[in-house]
Amino acid sequence: MHEGCPVGFDALALLQVSYWNDDGAIAQGELVVAQEHAASLRAVFARLFALRFPIHSVRLIDDFGGSDDASMAANNTSAFNCRPIAGGTSWSRHSYGDAIDLNPLVNPYVKGARVLPPAGAPYVDRAAQAPGLIRADDDVVKAFGAQGWKWGGAWTSLQDYQHFSVSGR
Repeated sequence: MHEGCPVGFDALALLQVSYWNDDGAIAQGELVVAQEHAASLRAVFARLFALRFPIHSVRLIDDFGGSDDASMAANNTSAFNCRPIAGGTSWSRHSYGDAIDLNPLVNPYVKGARVLPPAGAPYVDRAAQAPGLIRADDDVVKAFGAQGWKWGGAWTSLQDYQHFSVSGR
């Protein structure tokens, strides 16, 4: 959070979630999300937990100094981050707390030859095998979809395999 963000603290909520980590152990994490979407994300994470879907880590973006690049490189799942869209100047949906990036290293952002995080390049091929990799029409996409969230991996101008949002942007 910093001056100029499009939402204030009063519009956000701290969501504490249980998840299965890469080692198959139960872990606890925290996400800051839009208050109005906290219940739907709680339901998504309950479903992911029931599916035993592996999540590398769920830490606040503050743990990475607000750096989306550092959070992605660490394969960290995060939500609110007051920042512009990748490669642009308008506010990202993360700035509103209504978007989440899930296991971003193994579910990279891909636009042409640009891959974010760069170490995610081996996972551009969605046939790759890795804990927490998301594929079209899998149970993860369905869990988010059941709560009205849309997947960035289905976009046509680029693929943002890590990204889920309420708006579809």
